[in-house]
Amino acid sequence: MPIAEIDGARVYYEWSGRADAETMVLVNSLGSDLHIWDKVVPAFEQKYRVLRYDVRGHGLSSTSTRPYTIAQLGAELLGLFDGAEVGQAHVCGVSLGGMLGIWMGIHHPKRTGRLILANTAARIGTREGWDERIAAVRGGGMAPIAQLMPGRWFTERYRQEHPLEMEQIRRMIEGTSSEGYIGCCEVLRDADLRRDLARIHAPSLVIAGSADPATPPAGCRALHAALRNSEYLELEASHISPWERGEEFAAAVLNFLYKGARG
Repeated sequence: MPIAEIDGARVYYEWSGRADAETMVLVNSLGSDLHIWDKVVPAFEQKYRVLRYDVRGHGLSSTSTRPYTIAQLGAELLGLFDGAEVGQAHVCGVSLGGMLGIWMGIHHPKRTGRLILANTAARIGTREGWDERIAAVRGGGMAPIAQLMPGRWFTERYRQEHPLEMEQIRRMIEGTSSEGYIGCCEVLRDADLRRDLARIHAPSLVIAGSADPATPPAGCRALHAALRNSEYLELEASHISPWERGEEFAAAVLNFLYKGARG
């Protein structure tokens, strides 16, 4: 099983795609694992060397007992770059993963190729909201969250049309470590990258979901406006657009990266 030891954590990762191509790194959302990219990886791996991994406290990666920070999770991502001897890579993240892409663009611009920032923002939610979520998980574990989240992650129509997928998603969320989930909630509660957005020079594609209650289109448009070299795309989706609109998402990302290759 591919495991990297980074800053006291065991980080699970997978490689696929073309060994002779540029690297694309995929970063999952809060409460998911690397399988959140299953709908788009087949398209990506036709053109790129794809690295996806489970953020600390999720999937098959380990959970640490000390408090998590955005810098710690960012260093974990950078550690994967170093361990795989990847000098520079495109970073594609959804929600929490998108915030880690923003962090990379701010702090490690020479290691960051193009950024795909999906259903995310430089500041997500409120301190009060995250404290409520943390208290709920501490009191009831992951099962209630697993029942609730599909209703925020996907539109009602998609949920009704794909009941087996919704069960898969519920199992993914419920299988997340409670402590890992809480740790990453604390990251989202405390992280505010808005004042540093002007430091990002990487060409960026901001992708929003038109029905996303967690990172609404208005916030994604604000992120787009704050990034000096960015494009904006809004899909008919809720919070997990690379799953709900996988074909459109993959096509838009590949087109964005292809423009950069031509340039």
